[in-house]
Amino acid sequence: MFFDSQKIPVVLRNKEFRHLLGGRFCVMTGFRMLSSLLGWWVFFLTKDPLAIGFIGLAEVIPAVSTSIFSGYLIDINEKKKLLLQITVAYFILIAALLVPTFTAEDISQKSISLFMIYGIIFLTGICRAFIGPVIPTMIPKIVSLENLPRAVTFNQATFLIASVLGHAIGGLLIGEIGIRGTLYCILILLSLGFLNFLFLKPQPAFKQNLEQKPLAAIREGFAFIFKTKAISGALMLDMFAVFFGGAVAMVPVFATDILMVGPRGFGLLNAASDIGAMASIGLLAWQPIKQHQGKILLLAVEGFGLCIIAFGISNIFMFSFLLLLISGVLDGISVVIRGTIVQLKTPDEIRGRVMSANSVFIMSSNEMGQFESGIAAKVMGVVPSVVFGGLMTVMVTKYLHTKNKELRKMNY
Repeated sequence: MFFDSQKIPVVLRNKEFRHLLGGRFCVMTGFRMLSSLLGWWVFFLTKDPLAIGFIGLAEVIPAVSTSIFSGYLIDINEKKKLLLQITVAYFILIAALLVPTFTAEDISQKSISLFMIYGIIFLTGICRAFIGPVIPTMIPKIVSLENLPRAVTFNQATFLIASVLGHAIGGLLIGEIGIRGTLYCILILLSLGFLNFLFLKPQPAFKQNLEQKPLAAIREGFAFIFKTKAISGALMLDMFAVFFGGAVAMVPVFATDILMVGPRGFGLLNAASDIGAMASIGLLAWQPIKQHQGKILLLAVEGFGLCIIAFGISNIFMFSFLLLLISGVLDGISVVIRGTIVQLKTPDEIRGRVMSANSVFIMSSNEMGQFESGIAAKVMGVVPSVVFGGLMTVMVTKYLHTKNKELRKMNY
């Protein structure tokens, strides 16, 4: 035989899990293509870099504010139906973006087109608050507890690969078939995602969740996070590592003014951390970490901070590229372990609320981390700001290593 199915990890032999991953891959690839398209499109209309910054702001404000309540709705609703509804809502909103493609050529209509684009982005931010948490909440009901760590790893790998491919493909398609053609491709991907999700089994809400009042249920979710030190510690690591260690935001400056490597060098530096993360997550999907996960998580984040410090003071292109590559490897390891800790430690009946809170940490730290990098670079200078961010990441890790015994001793 040329192909031995027994060599496939057990979790991937689960047809329902494959449909969940397939749906997520299609939808996430479409989202990342949309992100690339919107940045180019808005700049094309305005010729103003600040207008691109408002894209993230228009999406993150509704996403973060809605996430607090979305977890409660996930916990009290049948999850497959909710996932299908969100996917349809995304499809309708992205289809609505076709309208400005027919009017933007008219100069007098450009402001109206821009208003429509920002309005639709705002509404997709609300959808984002639901689709981010709902897929992870479904995984423990699809795979066994024994296979959950590996399932989480494959889920993270799917997300990362789709993100990288979506950005790359989106940029290529804009040049080849234009904005309208790229939107059609995104809609096709969303349709394929929807078809995959149709094969999932229904996941009814827990009866006790239906009897709770909304505010009490939301408080219960946050109380559980702060009471469970392994989860709160993992989320703090994620938030502060991304917030302070956002060296990638300054890569254009390093490529242009410090390493002087031009657009090609910038492209390599910009891809380095993603390449590293993809490599480590792919490896962990086939060879999971079997013990001492808490210590490895802390070491990985500390190593990430040290790489950022070294990147900040490096003026050699290949060394800088290698440092970002290693930082991506370490970030991939920490992403997998953090995700698995949150899944294993969270009871099914509050999983939606915990995953939504997790989304708040991730979304706020990414957007605010980019903002922090810009402000710090303006105040301190680019190199000191990156070194400062790396130092803060290391200090937070050292603090949690000392104070958070449950996270340090975590084994799953």
